[in-house]
Amino acid sequence: MAGSNIYFASDFHLGIPDHARSLVREKKICRWLDIIKNDAAELYLMGDIFDFWFEYKSVVPKGFVRLLGKLAELSDSGIKIYNFKGNHDMWQFGYLQQEMNMILISDEHVIEHNGIKIYLHHGDGLGPGDNGYKFLKKIFNSDACQWLFGFLHPTIGTWIARNSSSKSRLSKAGTEEHYLGDDKEFLTQFCIEELKENHYDYMIFGHRHLPLDILLPNGSHYINLGEWVSQFTYAVFDGKTVELKKFEE
Repeated sequence: MAGSNIYFASDFHLGIPDHARSLVREKKICRWLDIIKNDAAELYLMGDIFDFWFEYKSVVPKGFVRLLGKLAELSDSGIKIYNFKGNHDMWQFGYLQQEMNMILISDEHVIEHNGIKIYLHHGDGLGPGDNGYKFLKKIFNSDACQWLFGFLHPTIGTWIARNSSSKSRLSKAGTEEHYLGDDKEFLTQFCIEELKENHYDYMIFGHRHLPLDILLPNGSHYINLGEWVSQFTYAVFDGKTVELKKFEE
């Protein structure tokens, strides 16, 4: 019997930095899912659940069986699961949705419960600057790019992706993120501009890898979910407020 809380988590980045450490993290995520299934109505996985994901016509990346099985269990129990495309796992084409009845979100998503309006997005490609990535994102999202990548043997495609991920900041131990200030944080700037046109009580993102709860104009909140490589943070909406929490402190 599903509960009433809504949970949000992002940036598990399963697969890095290696199989052994990723597996430890995956088991921890499953422990968290076992706990929240008792009072969850909905679960929003807000991107970069996998550090790399590409669905070939007949194959998907191996591994992650504990997480996939646990998510299927939650879905079968009546908990509605929303899965956002992140910049690391944007190449999802329906496999997880078919197997687990997930709802795939490619861009922004807005929900409203009890008069509380919440804006949701993975967080990549928003706000000012980073034009190089925004250009690359358009290429990676193009049918032509996905079609061409699909012709690569999975071993080659996975190797290219893993080699690229090894250079990311999350894969390097000891890397810490710091808040740069309202005028330099691209998601804070995006929220401020968006609130000039639309009202949201909460604006929730992943991608930034830094757990944040920033008070915005008009009493709105920008919440960043952090990541699960070292921080293990998530958010829960109880019908009245969204609270940022840490698992197994």
